[in-house]
Amino acid sequence: MTPEDKTILAGSAPWLGALLNVVPGLGTGYIYQRRWRAYWITSALATAWFLLGAVLGGAATATDLTAPDPRNQLIGLGGLLLLAALTAAEAFREARRARME
Repeated sequence: MTPEDKTILAGSAPWLGALLNVVPGLGTGYIYQRRWRAYWITSALATAWFLLGAVLGGAATATDLTAPDPRNQLIGLGGLLLLAALTAAEAFREARRARME
């Protein structure tokens, strides 16, 4: 991380970076903090989780009228919520650490 990147990160509010990672989800707090690598990693993980759910859950076809399994939906939602919580905590910690330095 360059000194300019640390200055930008230190100037961001830790709570706002964390909130933006939780509320809209998928790493938007990283965009606010201008941490592009973390944003792309988070986006790749969320996309991989979504695709894994689609593959394992079997994408519904137009003729398939059965409802999706609620357990699978909860696992998918839980994974995305876990990703949001972890990225929020990490964004908060990094912004706070940059302010302390």
